[in-house]
Amino acid sequence: MLKYPLSLLFVLSISFSALCQEDRVKGKIIKDFGQTFAIEDQDIKTDTSAELKVIFDVSKSSEDKSVVNKYIETAARFLNMHANEGMSNDQLHVAMTIHGGAWQDVLDNDAYKEKYGVDNPNSKLIAQLNEAGVDIILCGQTASFRGMKKEHINPNVKMALSAMTALLQYQANGYKFIKF
Repeated sequence: MLKYPLSLLFVLSISFSALCQEDRVKGKIIKDFGQTFAIEDQDIKTDTSAELKVIFDVSKSSEDKSVVNKYIETAARFLNMHANEGMSNDQLHVAMTIHGGAWQDVLDNDAYKEKYGVDNPNSKLIAQLNEAGVDIILCGQTASFRGMKKEHINPNVKMALSAMTALLQYQANGYKFIKF
């Protein structure tokens, strides 16, 4: 008796999901990642003349090691949604600290594949973020604790003494802290 209502619910959920995906806008800065939604009738208008400086703190990873880390992709969404509002990449200054459970996401592809049996899904995203001027900073304390060798770290990633040190230094230079 429940077979048809459950089937209908499944079809409706797939249709709604597909509808939501169609509303997403592709980014102007990070082309392959970080799609966003256009927001009409904003009560708080985006100041497109501003200069925005932000540092994201990423300490979690995807459970499925074949999937991009959505917390790293947040930087792409930040860049794209502001570019789609009319801001230039020169107005957007983005950095990101990687530590804790996110350490493996910045391994180079060979080391990642050896560890998880799949290509690193974050490699292309990290390369595009780096090309857009994003500083991706690995916590040196996490790297040392995990036994990471510099030659196994994605070459687009910078090393700091610690995530704490990088966060403090970037904030001292006007970057606003966002934790995910």
